[in-house]
Amino acid sequence: MSVSGPQRSLSFGSEAAAYERGRPSYPPEAIDWLLPAGASDVLDLGAGTGKLTTRLVERGLNVIAVDPIPEMLELLTTSLPDTPALLGTAEEIPLADNSVDAVLVAQAWHWFDPERAAAEISRVLRPGGRLGLVWNTRDERMGWVKDLGQIIGHENDPFNHEVTLPAPFAHTERQQVEWTSYLTPQALIDLVASRSYCITSPEQVRTRTLGQVRELLATHPALANSSGLALPYLTVSIRSTLS
Repeated sequence: MSVSGPQRSLSFGSEAAAYERGRPSYPPEAIDWLLPAGASDVLDLGAGTGKLTTRLVERGLNVIAVDPIPEMLELLTTSLPDTPALLGTAEEIPLADNSVDAVLVAQAWHWFDPERAAAEISRVLRPGGRLGLVWNTRDERMGWVKDLGQIIGHENDPFNHEVTLPAPFAHTERQQVEWTSYLTPQALIDLVASRSYCITSPEQVRTRTLGQVRELLATHPALANSSGLALPYLTVSIRSTLS
């Protein structure tokens, strides 16, 4: 039985802890590129457990996190107790009009209704405000990362190649950054376990997939007996200024 997009988008709550342990952060140069000059108030929309939120708070920005999943926001609040964390969706953002300089969306745009989300984002942005989207995708061009893709599915997100944003976000720019995330073998298992397709798979499929990842960790020459892994990423960012 297939799982619908909305159901999958809300499935992360059951694996919120694994999501926090396994998911990578975002490279500083991508975040710098997304933020408009002089930005002070920033909305992290679809904030999850706060992977991007943390990077924004570290910059001294006034950050508001919004996500529809309570379990995700609970973890975010644990690590960022002074950051406002609100339940809400991209289609119904719980903020006043003209309240932020930028809205950033990390790894979540594909879960949104684009037309409704664009209208809400433009409502909460101040004149000249910025919408920034960012995705991490595994760099599968070689080595064990390519083998991992054969087990869990290859990274081929069409949003990384072309995104058409609804009005009033008419002009978009795109940037790509190559970087490396360092993680433990257990964090790699958590990374796989926290992906929506794995969460929503039948139990036997999920068990088989995680077992194959453990076998890869135990047998691949680049991974066996290693306590630390270097996972290369391609981070794609897209930005558009409110016209």
